[in-house]
Amino acid sequence: MSGVTVSDSGIITGNTYDKYGSSNPLVRRLMSGFERSLDALLDQAAPRSLLDVGCGEGVLVHRWAGRLGDGRRLVGIDLEEESIQAGWAEHQAPNLEYRVMQAENLPFADGEFDLASAIEVLEHLPDPEHTLSEMARCAGRHLLVSVPREPLWRMLNMARGAYWPALGNTPGHLNHWSKRSFVELLSRHGEVVEVRSPFPWTMLLVRL
Repeated sequence: MSGVTVSDSGIITGNTYDKYGSSNPLVRRLMSGFERSLDALLDQAAPRSLLDVGCGEGVLVHRWAGRLGDGRRLVGIDLEEESIQAGWAEHQAPNLEYRVMQAENLPFADGEFDLASAIEVLEHLPDPEHTLSEMARCAGRHLLVSVPREPLWRMLNMARGAYWPALGNTPGHLNHWSKRSFVELLSRHGEVVEVRSPFPWTMLLVRL
Protein backbone atom coordinates (compact mmCIF):
# COMPACT_ATOMS: atom_id res chain seq x y z
CA MET A 1 0.00 0.00 0.00
CA SER A 2 2.97 2.30 -0.44
CA GLY A 3 1.97 3.85 -3.79
CA VAL A 4 -0.52 6.60 -4.46
CA THR A 5 -2.46 7.90 -7.43
CA VAL A 6 -2.28 11.62 -8.14
CA SER A 7 -4.69 13.70 -10.22
CA ASP A 8 -3.57 16.08 -12.98
CA SER A 9 -3.97 18.93 -10.49
CA GLY A 10 -1.59 17.25 -8.05
CA ILE A 11 -4.19 15.99 -5.55
CA ILE A 12 -3.59 12.54 -4.07
CA THR A 13 -6.71 10.61 -5.06
CA GLY A 14 -5.98 7.26 -3.44
CA ASN A 15 -3.66 4.32 -3.08
CA THR A 16 -2.53 2.10 -5.90
CA TYR A 17 -3.05 -0.98 -3.73
CA ASP A 18 -6.10 -2.88 -5.04
CA LYS A 19 -7.81 -3.88 -1.80
CA TYR A 20 -10.93 -5.06 -3.61
CA GLY A 21 -9.01 -7.43 -5.86
CA SER A 22 -6.31 -8.53 -3.42
CA SER A 23 -5.46 -12.22 -3.13
CA ASN A 24 -4.01 -11.74 0.36
CA PRO A 25 -6.16 -13.88 2.73
CA LEU A 26 -6.10 -11.29 5.52
CA VAL A 27 -7.02 -8.43 3.21
CA ARG A 28 -9.79 -10.53 1.66
CA ARG A 29 -11.20 -11.30 5.11
CA LEU A 30 -11.18 -7.62 6.10
CA MET A 31 -12.73 -6.54 2.81
CA SER A 32 -15.42 -9.21 3.11
CA GLY A 33 -16.55 -7.70 6.42
CA PHE A 34 -16.34 -4.20 4.95
CA GLU A 35 -18.48 -5.08 1.94
CA ARG A 36 -21.04 -7.02 3.99
CA SER A 37 -21.57 -4.00 6.22
CA LEU A 38 -21.88 -1.66 3.24
CA ASP A 39 -24.39 -3.94 1.52
CA ALA A 40 -26.49 -4.19 4.69
CA LEU A 41 -26.69 -0.40 5.03
CA LEU A 42 -27.41 0.03 1.32
CA ASP A 43 -30.25 -2.52 1.55
CA GLN A 44 -31.62 -0.69 4.60
CA ALA A 45 -31.65 2.62 2.71
CA ALA A 46 -33.12 1.01 -0.45
CA PRO A 47 -32.37 4.01 -2.69
CA ARG A 48 -33.99 4.50 -6.08
CA SER A 49 -31.10 6.75 -7.09
CA LEU A 50 -27.55 7.09 -5.78
CA LEU A 51 -24.65 9.52 -6.11
CA ASP A 52 -21.25 8.05 -5.22
CA VAL A 53 -18.75 10.82 -4.46
CA GLY A 54 -15.15 9.77 -5.02
CA CYS A 55 -16.07 6.51 -6.72
CA GLY A 56 -12.47 5.70 -7.69
CA GLU A 57 -12.20 3.06 -10.39
CA GLY A 58 -15.89 2.26 -10.00
CA VAL A 59 -15.62 -1.13 -8.30
CA LEU A 60 -18.20 -0.48 -5.58
CA VAL A 61 -20.67 1.66 -7.52
CA HIS A 62 -20.64 -0.91 -10.33
CA ARG A 63 -21.46 -3.68 -7.86
CA TRP A 64 -24.22 -1.53 -6.39
CA ALA A 65 -25.66 -0.95 -9.88
CA GLY A 66 -26.13 -4.69 -10.22
CA ARG A 67 -27.42 -5.03 -6.66
CA LEU A 68 -30.02 -2.28 -7.01
CA GLY A 69 -31.05 -3.38 -10.50
CA ASP A 70 -32.61 -1.82 -13.57
CA GLY A 71 -34.70 1.27 -13.11
CA ARG A 72 -32.35 2.66 -10.47
CA ARG A 73 -30.07 5.56 -11.40
CA LEU A 74 -26.46 5.60 -10.18
CA VAL A 75 -23.86 8.31 -10.82
CA GLY A 76 -20.21 7.98 -9.81
CA ILE A 77 -17.95 11.03 -9.72
CA ASP A 78 -14.23 11.46 -9.24
CA LEU A 79 -11.23 13.47 -10.39
CA GLU A 80 -9.52 13.17 -13.74
CA GLU A 81 -6.75 10.59 -13.42
CA GLU A 82 -5.74 7.95 -15.94
CA SER A 83 -6.18 4.87 -13.74
CA ILE A 84 -9.58 6.07 -12.49
CA GLN A 85 -11.02 6.55 -15.95
CA ALA A 86 -9.48 3.23 -17.07
CA GLY A 87 -11.40 1.59 -14.23
CA TRP A 88 -14.63 3.23 -15.38
CA ALA A 89 -14.20 1.66 -18.81
CA GLU A 90 -14.05 -1.76 -17.12
CA HIS A 91 -17.04 -1.20 -14.81
CA GLN A 92 -19.97 -0.31 -17.01
CA ALA A 93 -23.70 -0.90 -16.43
CA PRO A 94 -26.86 0.36 -18.15
CA ASN A 95 -28.03 2.19 -15.01
CA LEU A 96 -24.62 3.67 -14.14
CA GLU A 97 -22.89 6.78 -15.43
CA TYR A 98 -19.59 8.41 -14.50
CA ARG A 99 -18.64 12.07 -14.47
CA VAL A 100 -15.31 13.83 -13.94
CA MET A 101 -15.70 16.53 -11.29
CA GLN A 102 -14.56 17.69 -7.88
CA ALA A 103 -16.72 17.18 -4.82
CA GLU A 104 -16.67 20.75 -3.53
CA ASN A 105 -19.66 22.13 -5.47
CA LEU A 106 -21.84 19.42 -6.95
CA PRO A 107 -23.79 20.41 -10.11
CA PHE A 108 -26.93 18.53 -9.09
CA ALA A 109 -30.34 19.74 -7.96
CA ASP A 110 -31.49 19.71 -4.34
CA GLY A 111 -32.72 16.21 -3.50
CA GLU A 112 -31.87 14.88 -6.97
CA PHE A 113 -30.74 11.55 -5.47
CA ASP A 114 -32.21 9.39 -2.72
CA LEU A 115 -28.76 8.65 -1.31
CA ALA A 116 -25.28 10.14 -1.55
CA SER A 117 -22.27 8.04 -0.55
CA ALA A 118 -18.61 8.73 0.13
CA ILE A 119 -16.71 5.51 0.81
CA GLU A 120 -13.11 6.02 2.00
CA VAL A 121 -13.13 9.55 0.57
CA LEU A 122 -13.67 12.14 3.29
CA GLU A 123 -10.26 11.53 4.86
CA HIS A 124 -8.68 12.83 1.62
CA LEU A 125 -10.60 16.11 1.32
CA PRO A 126 -9.34 19.55 2.39
CA ASP A 127 -12.87 20.57 3.47
CA PRO A 128 -14.95 17.47 4.31
CA GLU A 129 -17.63 19.55 6.06
CA HIS A 130 -18.41 21.43 2.86
CA THR A 131 -18.53 18.24 0.81
CA LEU A 132 -20.89 16.63 3.34
CA SER A 133 -23.14 19.69 3.13
CA GLU A 134 -23.22 19.39 -0.65
CA MET A 135 -23.95 15.67 -0.44
CA ALA A 136 -26.79 16.31 2.03
CA ARG A 137 -28.20 18.96 -0.31
CA CYS A 138 -28.22 16.58 -3.28
CA ALA A 139 -29.59 13.60 -1.34
CA GLY A 140 -33.24 13.53 -0.39
CA ARG A 141 -33.16 10.66 2.09
CA HIS A 142 -29.79 9.25 3.21
CA LEU A 143 -26.03 9.59 3.40
CA LEU A 144 -23.83 6.47 3.45
CA VAL A 145 -20.24 7.18 4.48
CA SER A 146 -17.16 5.36 5.73
CA VAL A 147 -13.69 6.38 6.89
CA PRO A 148 -10.67 4.65 8.47
CA ARG A 149 -11.08 4.39 12.24
CA GLU A 150 -8.40 6.32 14.08
CA PRO A 151 -6.06 5.96 15.82
CA LEU A 152 -6.47 2.25 15.01
CA TRP A 153 -5.68 2.74 11.32
CA ARG A 154 -2.33 4.41 12.01
CA MET A 155 -1.44 1.84 14.66
CA LEU A 156 -2.07 -1.00 12.18
CA ASN A 157 0.06 0.71 9.54
CA MET A 158 2.94 1.08 11.97
CA ALA A 159 2.55 -2.51 13.18
CA ARG A 160 3.17 -3.72 9.63
CA GLY A 161 6.09 -1.30 9.19
CA ALA A 162 4.33 1.17 6.89
CA TYR A 163 4.62 4.97 6.85
CA TRP A 164 6.85 5.24 9.93
CA PRO A 165 8.11 8.76 9.05
CA ALA A 166 4.45 9.91 9.01
CA LEU A 167 3.65 8.02 12.23
CA GLY A 168 1.55 5.52 10.31
CA ASN A 169 -0.52 8.06 8.38
CA THR A 170 -1.49 6.81 4.92
CA PRO A 171 -0.39 9.21 2.13
CA GLY A 172 -3.20 11.59 1.27
CA HIS A 173 -5.10 11.21 4.55
CA LEU A 174 -5.73 14.79 5.66
CA ASN A 175 -8.46 14.08 8.22
CA HIS A 176 -8.65 11.57 11.07
CA TRP A 177 -11.74 10.51 13.02
CA SER A 178 -12.43 8.18 15.89
CA LYS A 179 -15.82 6.47 15.79
CA ARG A 180 -17.21 9.01 18.27
CA SER A 181 -15.91 12.08 16.44
CA PHE A 182 -17.20 10.78 13.10
CA VAL A 183 -20.67 10.19 14.54
CA GLU A 184 -20.59 13.73 15.97
CA LEU A 185 -19.63 15.13 12.56
CA LEU A 186 -22.42 13.35 10.68
CA SER A 187 -24.99 14.17 13.38
CA ARG A 188 -24.78 17.78 12.21
CA HIS A 189 -26.31 16.73 8.89
CA GLY A 190 -29.04 14.32 9.97
CA GLU A 191 -29.99 11.42 12.22
CA VAL A 192 -27.36 8.69 12.45
CA VAL A 193 -29.61 5.65 12.20
CA GLU A 194 -26.91 2.98 12.21
CA VAL A 195 -23.20 2.73 12.97
CA ARG A 196 -21.12 -0.20 11.75
CA SER A 197 -17.51 -0.90 12.70
CA PRO A 198 -16.05 -3.46 10.30
CA PHE A 199 -12.41 -3.67 11.37
CA PRO A 200 -10.70 -1.17 10.91
CA TRP A 201 -13.32 1.27 9.58
CA THR A 202 -16.25 3.37 10.77
CA MET A 203 -19.38 3.29 8.61
CA LEU A 204 -22.59 5.29 9.05
CA LEU A 205 -26.06 5.47 7.55
CA VAL A 206 -27.59 8.91 8.11
CA ARG A 207 -31.25 9.84 7.59
CA LEU A 208 -31.65 13.38 6.32
